[in-house]
Amino acid sequence: MTHDPRDEIVDHLPSLRAFAMSLTRNSATADDIVQDTIVKAWSNIEKFEPGTNMRAWLFTILRNTYYSLHRKRAREVADIDGEYAARMSEKPEHDGRLSMNDFREAFAQLPDDQREVLILVGASGFSYEEAAQMCGCAVGTIKSRANRGRKRLAELMQLDDGESMEMTDAATLGVVNASHFG
Repeated sequence: MTHDPRDEIVDHLPSLRAFAMSLTRNSATADDIVQDTIVKAWSNIEKFEPGTNMRAWLFTILRNTYYSLHRKRAREVADIDGEYAARMSEKPEHDGRLSMNDFREAFAQLPDDQREVLILVGASGFSYEEAAQMCGCAVGTIKSRANRGRKRLAELMQLDDGESMEMTDAATLGVVNASHFG
């Protein structure tokens, strides 16, 4: 019996959802992009090369879907349902040195290309080479984006060099931890 690559798609839904959330910062939009990704993957499964990395193939489809939507929305002006207004928030007052809210706020300020690379390499565990292939650019470009993104996060979060981060979320720690970007 031949293995149907469609059987593997469902295994990647959680990481696709996390990647979509990191790009869109909106759960409804992230869900829509994941759904579009699955539909595109399912209907174009013959383009998937058996033996290659299904996860990378799906992430590439999701990334391309996001940027197509992003370009489309860049031409839109109206905020009829208040989606953009709902994103506005005030930084919470708290005692913690590094909270998830601080991270989310800083991470949201990064350019799309840096945020994307930090998620792919830092949180999702892709190699620089895999991320470069998914993003359609050189490995050096990926390394540069990751390094600039990590440094900018540290600046935005006002972290000193070598300052320890008190985070319990391994994926978030992976995004900001310098050891992943050496």
